[in-house]
Amino acid sequence: MPTVDLRFTPLPEHVRTARLVAVSVARRAGFGEEQLDEIRIAIGEACARAVSATEAATGRAGLVDMRLSDDEDRLDVTVLRCDEDGAPLAETPPTATTEDPLSLALMTGAAGSSSPATAPGGVRLTWVRETAAAGVDQQV
Repeated sequence: MPTVDLRFTPLPEHVRTARLVAVSVARRAGFGEEQLDEIRIAIGEACARAVSATEAATGRAGLVDMRLSDDEDRLDVTVLRCDEDGAPLAETPPTATTEDPLSLALMTGAAGSSSPATAPGGVRLTWVRETAAAGVDQQV
């Protein structure tokens, strides 16, 4: 199971980099263009939420940790808020930033066949690759 781990300071400009890395991993794993757009949207939302919540939770910069694992027809992505040493933060009290219903709806809708599951200090998203055998046309 190939795994990519990206750790970055919680700055809005790093969210774009996280999206690019996630799409690159998904493309390498054989996901189609439609699913790449969904992954891009959900990762952008998850990372933006982590960036916003990390400083609020720690009072300091902290880190955001994104781990991507692809296994056969599945892509698992975990985005966690971490302290400055990289240890995941405990769940923080809900705030307007972390409980934004539009953000949650975008992640849930973009995750397709699976919905976001909460992880301590973050969110876990899973996609299953669509295949021609499942009745989905694939373009070469």
